[in-house]
Amino acid sequence: MAGKRLVLLALAILAGCGRERASSPAADGATRDLQRPAMDASARLNDRAATSSASKTTQKPVAKQAIKPMPRTLAAGTAISAKFDAGISSRTHKPGQNLTGTVAADVKDKTGRTVIPAGAKVHVIITAIHESENKGDKTGKLVLTAIKVVIAGRSYPISGSAMALDRTLKDRKTNAGDVAKVGLGVGAGALLGTAVSGGSTKGAVIGGVVGGAVGTQRAIQTQDRDVVVPAGSRLKVTLGSTFRRSI
Repeated sequence: MAGKRLVLLALAILAGCGRERASSPAADGATRDLQRPAMDASARLNDRAATSSASKTTQKPVAKQAIKPMPRTLAAGTAISAKFDAGISSRTHKPGQNLTGTVAADVKDKTGRTVIPAGAKVHVIITAIHESENKGDKTGKLVLTAIKVVIAGRSYPISGSAMALDRTLKDRKTNAGDVAKVGLGVGAGALLGTAVSGGSTKGAVIGGVVGGAVGTQRAIQTQDRDVVVPAGSRLKVTLGSTFRRSI
């Protein structure tokens, strides 16, 4: 009997230990829930510090400096080919008048870049102009000076000479001066004929005819001829100093 009692007592003790282990997790969990502070679901999250720190670490992009283009230049002595927009005549034009020409071909620098494009306008001024007054003068007088070039509406001053390559001389119609030259020859011839023939009328007539021929020849030799430059004819401008153009 004593042995049975010991066995029963041992079984009772083991059963009690098992019940304590089963109930201990729930008790611990209840204890932990009671000790944990309650969270307010309506509270707003404070993330300003993170945003501020992120903005401080963000670097601003560095602005690139604009690179100024180098000016394009043409050396002194560079020739510019153009064509006159209008004609010139020593009969109608005077010193001081302004003329224009259109650039016929691109004018490039040593690197091949276009400095003055075709179609640009060259402005020249008449420095001197005068008709030819005798046959010994084969050209008359026409002096032109370049003053500026206009590119895409923008003016650039230039210095240099200009030349009309296709100018000609055109005879003027007989004027009062030419008639006077003929009349002077007639009168001189008549006086000379009278003196030679001893005052006869026949000598005066012959002298007048001869004198008239001389006067006519003189008028022809000294007849004024105008310097004429046709519209669209060639104009050559030669730079007298370095030309610079900023693009």
